[in-house]
Amino acid sequence: MRTSRHNNPGGKPGKKRTFTENMRKKLAIAVIVITLALFALIYVLYNIIQENQDSYNQIVLSQQDYESRPIPYRRGDIMDRNRTYLATTQKVYNLILDPRQIMSDEENFLEPSVSALASVFGYDPNTIRALIRENPSKQYIRYERQLDYEQKSAFEELKKATNEKNAANNLKARVRGVWFEEEYKRIYPYDSLGCSVIGFVNGDGLEGAVGIERSYNDALTGINGREYGYLNDESTLERVIKSATNGNTVVSTIDLKIQDVVEKNIRQWMEETGSKHIGVVVMNPNNGEVLAMASERSFDLNNPRDIDGRYTAEEIWEAGLKEARDTYNRKHKEETPITVEQVPEYFSDEDIRSYGQQVIWNQLWRNYCISDTFEPGSPQKIFTVAAALEEGVIDGTESFFCDGYQEVGGWKIACVKTSGHGNLTVTESLMQSCNDCMMQIAAMTGKGRFIKYQKMFGFGARTGIDLPGEADTKTLVYGENDMNASSLATNSFGQNYNCTMIQMAAAYCSVINGGSYYEPHVVKQILNEQGAVVQRVDPKLVRETVSENTARYIREALLRTVSEGTGKAAAVEGYEIAGKTGTGEKYPRKNKKYLVSFCGFAPAMDPQVLVYVTIDEPNVEDQAHSSYASGVFQKIMAEILPYMNIFPISGPEDSAEDMGGVLPEREGITDNTARPEPEETKIYETDEYVESWQEEGGIPAQLPEGATEGEMTTEADTALDESSLPEESRESAESSGSPESRETPEGGSP
Repeated sequence: MRTSRHNNPGGKPGKKRTFTENMRKKLAIAVIVITLALFALIYVLYNIIQENQDSYNQIVLSQQDYESRPIPYRRGDIMDRNRTYLATTQKVYNLILDPRQIMSDEENFLEPSVSALASVFGYDPNTIRALIRENPSKQYIRYERQLDYEQKSAFEELKKATNEKNAANNLKARVRGVWFEEEYKRIYPYDSLGCSVIGFVNGDGLEGAVGIERSYNDALTGINGREYGYLNDESTLERVIKSATNGNTVVSTIDLKIQDVVEKNIRQWMEETGSKHIGVVVMNPNNGEVLAMASERSFDLNNPRDIDGRYTAEEIWEAGLKEARDTYNRKHKEETPITVEQVPEYFSDEDIRSYGQQVIWNQLWRNYCISDTFEPGSPQKIFTVAAALEEGVIDGTESFFCDGYQEVGGWKIACVKTSGHGNLTVTESLMQSCNDCMMQIAAMTGKGRFIKYQKMFGFGARTGIDLPGEADTKTLVYGENDMNASSLATNSFGQNYNCTMIQMAAAYCSVINGGSYYEPHVVKQILNEQGAVVQRVDPKLVRETVSENTARYIREALLRTVSEGTGKAAAVEGYEIAGKTGTGEKYPRKNKKYLVSFCGFAPAMDPQVLVYVTIDEPNVEDQAHSSYASGVFQKIMAEILPYMNIFPISGPEDSAEDMGGVLPEREGITDNTARPEPEETKIYETDEYVESWQEEGGIPAQLPEGATEGEMTTEADTALDESSLPEESRESAESSGSPESRETPEGGSP
């Protein structure tokens, strides 16, 4: 029996068919709905894009790199008092590579650009090519700095010619991705002239290192500008430039001609005779302006770190060993100090040489006239006399008997002439540089008043000169609690305390100008970019020191010191020159090392210029003599006086005769017979120095209580000098540097 294949005895075929058809309809509807929704979304997105196309383009484009670069300021100039440029700034150019632009079409841009760079600047093509290929995404590589305008122009001309030629020949090769960034370079037109006063800037050209460049850095520094790139509403690249603010110009008190005369005579001295140090300060005594300042330490301001040929590798190494030792011991105070021999165990050779190089640089850049100290010696004597005159202790007409020494506090302190000068007036005691008279005058004045005037004259305190690195001498002078009779005696003729050249020069100015102590300064004006004065550095009157009567007395006495006394070598024909000599043996006294000096001015009765010369350890076979310093002074004065329009008025012999009726005469002298010389004592009657008193003990070198070796430093930036304050008698005992020992002779100070 046949059965139909459609027979499904137990099923319900109608319901199954209905379910399947329903599912298909639902899926079709869902697909249609989704499709319509997608079309609707596309339509909406399309409308949004059409309506906001520019905005979206600007957003996208704004994510790209557009140049925003700094615009450097121009550092202000430094001029001398006559507006001659001492330091100026020149525009230079940095070579910039843009590898991304070059590699955007390597085939056409790379080789032409490399070839142009090699042709103009002489670069190695392989090096340039490798650098560009290794940095394909970079847009800024500073390849070389401070190219001059001629180099920049040569490249740009070649670039233009190459690109135009290739374009004319329908070639795609182009010089691309090379451009120049503006920068400024510091230029010193006179190289080393005035180097310690002018100073220089660090390698980045932004910060002054020494001198005026450092102390007036804020005035000389400007503010960088900036060029910004952005897209405007029309998606066009726009640029906004914020201009740089250039630095101000500093007008110094330095006179380039006087500075040149000073440095010329320093060079001549060093070439013909030579010494460890020589320093010269020239000032206007009526306002504290420094007209010139120099020493034998000279360096090229355009290349201040160049020490080739000036120091040996051994000298640099030895300096490095000492500095590395000191550095380690300062940083490890709780540990056992290391010795120089142990330094290589703690420092690499490179570090030691680096330390040594820095020490050498600091010594080279150091301003001797403000950073080094010494015992001033006989130039101090005018302050001893001035203090006594001001206090009414003496009136200048007194006479004192010099027998060759004074016994003070149990010590025999010798005069410059150990056989004795006999009777001397106060004026003659200055003319003959008599220690004995000074000690008697100081004893009459008393230590309290003596110290008061020492402070008034600025000793023991910084002058405040507007230059960096001035030595602090507060621990190198006595206080009232530290000074006894013997130290008062030695201080009276300039021994047993230290000062700087600028301290002594400023103090002298205050006496000879009638009593006005002006703060010494090296800058007189600050000008803006348009040349208008934005700041005046007016003379700063700090205090009054002496009366006009005292000042006149000192001027007259120092005039006779040059015309009749120890300063004859300083005389300039036709001019009234006044001044005081100084000669002294440095510590330790028996090493036969001397510092000689002369501090003088002109015209004597109306001072317009002061010149102070110190020479440390002259290279001479015979005993060093103040005439060496007086000779340098004389040569400088002979040139600068006519230049300053200070005209001669008479011959030196006429000046001496004219002063005969003005200065105090030697009255009431009944015995001027010199006391017999002590045996084996050599006398130098032509100047203030004699060999030390041939007695055991000498004079004490008592110093202020609490003063330690560390406090005695006179170095502003570098290591201590090896010299120190005295223990034995000398006339003036000028010694460079600071004391390493404050010990008294055996038996102690009374």
